[in-house]
Formats: sequence, structure tokens, C-alpha cells
Amino acid sequence: MPDPETITAAIASNVRAQRAHRGMTLDALAARSGVSRGMLVQIEQCRTNPSVTTLTRIADALGVTVARLVEVSDTPVVRVVHASDVVTLWRSDQGGSARLLVGSDAPAILEMWDWTLAPGEYHDGDAHPAGTREMLTVLEGDLTLSVYGSRHVVGLNEAVLFSADRPHRYANETDGRLRFIMVVTEPRQTPDQS
Repeated sequence: MPDPETITAAIASNVRAQRAHRGMTLDALAARSGVSRGMLVQIEQCRTNPSVTTLTRIADALGVTVARLVEVSDTPVVRVVHASDVVTLWRSDQGGSARLLVGSDAPAILEMWDWTLAPGEYHDGDAHPAGTREMLTVLEGDLTLSVYGSRHVVGLNEAVLFSADRPHRYANETDGRLRFIMVVTEPRQTPDQS
């Protein structure tokens, strides 16, 4: 796995490049993402390591995947992601984690995640852009998925597909570990040039 400094540098370079490619000012990206201009400056100047929520907001505003923002090098035609290159974007004190296994922003925006939640642990997901869908399968334990006020229990070896363009929560309400694989697909949109 790349060291944190390398990932922070990649994020800085990729955010700056994606913003410049779209002709967006820092102010326009701040308005579109809900991330302050000051935070964007710190990210682009490699002075901070942003949270997964901040990265998600920036990626959504730029119309790319989080994977694209943390990518250390250009993506070749065939990309094998070795275990040592998988990026952990969220880790809790209880032992939970969210690892971004692989992602692509062309021709479709796709991300594949490996999530682990400790007993009693949960993670709240912000609403993604309109039309975003998530698919997941439970590899260990039971997942309690809450989407827009409705709770659904997804058991071992079961799968679920849902609209992720609204707030949602992944929770482990059991006494054992929860692990699931998730794929996020987002419709391809070209951000306006505001």
C-alpha cells in the first residue's frame, strides 16, 4: 500500500488536475462540493489528508470517482490492483474500515469497496448525485441498511441494490463482525463550467 504522504500528494495533484481540466475555479468547486475554499486550497497544496466524506463530495462535484482522486499513477488499459496498493480511506477505533479496491471514471463511474464494521458500529453515507446506485453482498455477518427511513437486514451471502442518491447508513447491529463488498455506480455527467 502506498504510504500516506504519497496518497496525499496524489490527491493534491489529481484534484488540481481534474478541476483545471473542467475549467473550474476554487470558488466554483467549493460551491458545487460544499467543501470550503480553504480546505480545497489545503488539499491542493498537499497540506492535509481529507476525510472520505470530503473526498466523496469533491469527486461528486468533479464527476469522477473517489478512486480517481486517490490514484497514484495513470490508469493503464489493464489495471491489476495488488493488495499492497489497495487504499484504506476510512478506519474506526473499533476496527471498522472501508477499503477502495478499484475504481474507474471512464466510460462509467464505478467503484468497488471492501467494508468491515465491528459489532455496534455504523457509517452514515451522504446522498450521492441523482441516479447513483449501490450494490453489495454480505460476506460475513448481517448488515442493517437504512435508506431514507427504511431499514433492511441483509444476511450472509445475500445481496442488495439500492438508490444511493439519498442519505443511507450501513450498520452492524450484531455481536459479530460484518464484512461486505460494495459496488457504486454513478451516471456519467459533465459538470457545468460555473
